[in-house]
Amino acid sequence: MAAGGSGEEAFNTFYTEVKQIEKRDSVLTSKQQIERLLRPGSSYFNLNPFEVLQVDPEATDEELKKRFRQLSILVHPDKNQDDVDRAQLAFEAVDKAYKMLLESDHKKKALDVVHAGKEYVEHMMSQKKKQLKKDGKPIDVEEDDPEMFRQAVYKQTMKLFAELEIKRKEREAKDMHERKRQREEEIETHEKAKREREWQKNFEETRDGRVDSWRNFQAKGKTKKEKKNRTFLKPPKVKMEQRE
Repeated sequence: MAAGGSGEEAFNTFYTEVKQIEKRDSVLTSKQQIERLLRPGSSYFNLNPFEVLQVDPEATDEELKKRFRQLSILVHPDKNQDDVDRAQLAFEAVDKAYKMLLESDHKKKALDVVHAGKEYVEHMMSQKKKQLKKDGKPIDVEEDDPEMFRQAVYKQTMKLFAELEIKRKEREAKDMHERKRQREEEIETHEKAKREREWQKNFEETRDGRVDSWRNFQAKGKTKKEKKNRTFLKPPKVKMEQRE
């Protein structure tokens, strides 16, 4: 219970600090927000919609809506005429994150990942403490520090989001390959049926010609046979009489 209580307390501290960071970052300039959203590795950082919008995972719909408006205005291309293309990409990231959190199923999945990240770190802390206790050492771990705990949860959460995205892409690639294979089979089946229809059509259209050719062949064969078997009567040989 003590470990669980300690973990919960650390987690609450973590979110308190996150809110302070969000308050600080909320006044970032448009250029700074664009840089944040397009920083190296953003394709993975931005998988976490709460990270994109810089909101507490437990934020209400009204809070999400308010934050979306603030952030979308800051990074909107119209407000960043000197960097329109990058601003457009940043705006799309914000818009995607907000729309994801508007859908209950997607929001639940995102919350599940965040909670799983927190639970994993707490579990690892517990395991470390048990081992330290078994070794007769102080049961202090670096994650006891709120900042270290926050970083550990952040990293694990990002890792979980990345793993889910990789699996999603693998499934998508597999499905695409299967659809391609099925399409190729459909085309092959269609082509085979087409060839069979054409062969049948040609077969029917040339039927009379083949029958006539066969009849002519038979007729010629019969004529040759008759000529071969025809015989002519030969006159008997006349024996000359012998006189005594």
